[in-house]
Amino acid sequence: MFTREVTAVQSEFVIEDSRSRSAPPADDIRAELERILSSPDLHASDRRRAFLRYVVEETLSGRADRLKGYTVATAVFGRDETFDSQTDPVVRLEARRLRRDLDGYYVDAGQHDPVRISIPKGSYIPHFEWIEAVPQPPVEEPATSLVKSAEPEVAGPGAARLRHVLTVVAIVAVLIVAGLAGWLLRGDGEAPAPGDADVGEPAVVVLPFEALGATQDGRYLADGISQELIGDLMKFPGFRLYTLPIGFSDGSSPKPVALGRDLGVAYVVRGMVRDDTDHVRVSAQLFDAATGQVLWTADFDRPSSPESLIRTQTELAGTIAAELGQPYGVVTKDLEVRQAPLGVSNMTSYVCVLRAYGYRRGFSRDEFDPVLGCLEEAVRRDPGYSDAWAMLGWMYMDAGRFGFAKTGDLQAQYQQGLVAAERAVKLDPDNPLALKALSSINYYMGHFDEAERLARKAVELNPNDPDALAQLGWRLAARGKFDEGISVLRHAIERTVNPPGWYFHFVAIDLYLKGDYGEMLKVAERSASDGSAVSQALIAIASAELGDREATRAALDNLPKSGPLARDPAEYFARHGATDRIVNALVTGLEKARAFASET
Repeated sequence: MFTREVTAVQSEFVIEDSRSRSAPPADDIRAELERILSSPDLHASDRRRAFLRYVVEETLSGRADRLKGYTVATAVFGRDETFDSQTDPVVRLEARRLRRDLDGYYVDAGQHDPVRISIPKGSYIPHFEWIEAVPQPPVEEPATSLVKSAEPEVAGPGAARLRHVLTVVAIVAVLIVAGLAGWLLRGDGEAPAPGDADVGEPAVVVLPFEALGATQDGRYLADGISQELIGDLMKFPGFRLYTLPIGFSDGSSPKPVALGRDLGVAYVVRGMVRDDTDHVRVSAQLFDAATGQVLWTADFDRPSSPESLIRTQTELAGTIAAELGQPYGVVTKDLEVRQAPLGVSNMTSYVCVLRAYGYRRGFSRDEFDPVLGCLEEAVRRDPGYSDAWAMLGWMYMDAGRFGFAKTGDLQAQYQQGLVAAERAVKLDPDNPLALKALSSINYYMGHFDEAERLARKAVELNPNDPDALAQLGWRLAARGKFDEGISVLRHAIERTVNPPGWYFHFVAIDLYLKGDYGEMLKVAERSASDGSAVSQALIAIASAELGDREATRAALDNLPKSGPLARDPAEYFARHGATDRIVNALVTGLEKARAFASET
């Protein structure tokens, strides 16, 4: 996922042409490099930051002619001498993302920096230039719906910046209408590299949140939530993210339907902040840009105090991002409904990934083969698509752990999954989805420490992703680390719009081991939405402990009569990495439930 502000396309209107001036000296360039790399407003991964430092230092040292894909791959991305840019597009992909990172930085936080560092398309050699803002003539009337009316009367410390932003938008409105629709759909003007085709991810625009209260804190909070929400949403895969400039005045934000009609975006996020003396209310909405329909809305109330502003904006931005961007969140759910009528064989690569998320809610055997085939076709069609490789790795693993494969060679299935997941991470080392897949496969291969390390890294990259939390919590609990694992799982459940059943399994098991059978039954019943055999086994165990024979019999009747769990419960639970204590307790509980149900 990436983000760009629409004002980035018009930089020639606000930056003096520096070609007639001498290039900045090396000391000024290095000072600018350190300024960028230390700025929290540069939304770049550690690897891309290292990429930027490397190409700048090499250029300043007179080695710019050596900046080729091979040298960058081996020096920055850990590739060896066998690196082939045709089969491994990591440098092209990361260069493209770094260009967007720099665009976003200079549009906002870095607009007053004395020096600008950029990486022109088609090259890895950075360009250095002086930046000097020049006064802009007033614009009487905007040329597009992106600005509602002529520049409003504004006063106060932010007035000059606001007038500047509105003026720039008005100047380039015609350019936006003419060209932005295609740009939003493709992401930038580069021709796709081999293995880097458009995979059909929907475009989402985040509008600046509006401050409705009269206090200055409310305006700061609105801007802060907008900024943090953009950063938090960028951590979720599955859609392309765009923004309008922070600082738009009330009433200037375009209507969702106008963006959908004129620019081709799929979704629009909008919000409002009302700050009273001792109370803050934040409202957020997600719109279907094609129809203007509100797909999701939520209100958040918090006490208001100057010292809590940063904490409040961070918490609320993370909560809103999790609601919208998580794998089982609002956007994914709506897209699943839209794509449901399509035949799997006709899906784009992105929709294959979307359907794989749907499969992973309940791991249905009927869905497995068509989704697997769709993903295999996706990686043939788009070999640079990390998400598809990650999902494919999970599918190969499921073929083994659930007995879906036609061959009984469990380790061969895991190894096939490992290769796919490693390819996903190689393509995008900071992709949480790829890390989650690689973690899961390592876990099932018995590499528990490595699985935990990768799961923790996925959470660090996106602490607002409930699925990353659930993956980590599940594995901790399965290995007997219940104190931390159950806490993480409950946090994941609280942050998930519609939690899959497997999020609850180890919460119920923990309650069983503690002897809290009543609460265990409630949690087990909540997990039963996935239709899994494990959920029914847990319901049967809890019902038997509570003396409810009919409920025990009903749950046992719902258990599959064939499959790994029916054939050998102990082997089934052990296959999923549970400790001996957990396996023995579950097998004993299931045997007790069967004996209890058979009594007359």
